[in-house]
Amino acid sequence: MSARGRHRRRKRGRALRAVLTGAALGLTAAATMISASQATVGSDPGALKPLTSASDLGALQLRERLEPQRSLDRLASAMGRPVGVDAVLKSADHTLRDAADCTTDEKSALPVEPAATHAYCWDSGDAADPAWTPRSVTTSGDADEDGWWGSNRVILSGWTANTRGLARVAFVNADDPARLTYTWALLAVPTDGGRDYHALVSKISGMVWYQDKLLVTTTGGTRDALYVYDMNRIQRTTVTAGAVGRVREGWSAAGYRYVLPAVGSYRLSGGTAAVRPTGLSLDRSSVPDSLVASGAKRLWRYPFSQDPARPGLLATDSAGRAVPEEAYATKAGGTGACSRTGPPGTWAARPGRTTRAVRCGARTPATRRPPSAGPTTRTGAGARRPTPSPTGRRPARSGRSPGGCCSPCR
Repeated sequence: MSARGRHRRRKRGRALRAVLTGAALGLTAAATMISASQATVGSDPGALKPLTSASDLGALQLRERLEPQRSLDRLASAMGRPVGVDAVLKSADHTLRDAADCTTDEKSALPVEPAATHAYCWDSGDAADPAWTPRSVTTSGDADEDGWWGSNRVILSGWTANTRGLARVAFVNADDPARLTYTWALLAVPTDGGRDYHALVSKISGMVWYQDKLLVTTTGGTRDALYVYDMNRIQRTTVTAGAVGRVREGWSAAGYRYVLPAVGSYRLSGGTAAVRPTGLSLDRSSVPDSLVASGAKRLWRYPFSQDPARPGLLATDSAGRAVPEEAYATKAGGTGACSRTGPPGTWAARPGRTTRAVRCGARTPATRRPPSAGPTTRTGAGARRPTPSPTGRRPARSGRSPGGCCSPCR
């Protein structure tokens, strides 16, 4: 079967947008900003073309580079014990506005069809700041399929500085749908063996939180295509200066109270033909779970590692390379985040700021979990709140429920 899609959107604004489906069902009532589908019937970009040649697949390979443990420990020793997501949420100092308090321009950014069931707008100071633009969304429904991280339901929103080379993440506490609060953390990269750090100088067009790792896309400047952050290694700053890194008075992160130092990266290894991913999504329908990437009119996915010692990292071969398990070419332009969904052979693609379903051509069958029986809403006094573990992550479970994908709306 083929699926067709055309997206209609009004003028862009700064309303918070997220697509929360499948794996993010635990967040359904608290944080569904936009309905899961924003497509209407329209043009069909055609079947996807499988990429199977060594040169095509080689252009998509990534080489893993992990920060030495001693470097991370040195930084933590100098800055103080790292904190987890729960500590960051407790210090939230901004509040998202309810739809009733959004401006006319902000409301005009909402989808025309179907209409949003819930909508929130950023704090007026952040919304009016021309220096920053929100670019990506991921949730605790990606991190853990029941939608919880410790005792919280969380949304992460990645923002890019329009002029200065900075990237930041909003940590949104989505426990109470009537009052969403948030605070900021700056993304950084350790330097000098963990004795200092500098800002992540890049736009972040894609972002996925899986288990205890946050993976973000990077653009230009270096061969690094993805940076990896540990959600249990968030550092507090001691100085609210505009500088980034170690300063005479202590540690600074452009005025933000928290900084995430990268724990690793995935570098392009395909020479001049290498394709840099620009969109990321999580696919829980594959076994193991996989990271779906897109860019340059290509769609591909990397399996996540099943090694308990490597939570949230991509599976790599003996040479430290992450090799795509599936890859396709598409005629859809500006492809953003995408995920395999629906009947076998169908992927949902979100080109740029649109949403479109595209049909796969012949493809290698993959082991799939059975489809989800439908959403389960966790709200009200009877909502289950798992006991948080010492690290802030929900304790592991022996079984896994079937799920779909949770992807950002571009």
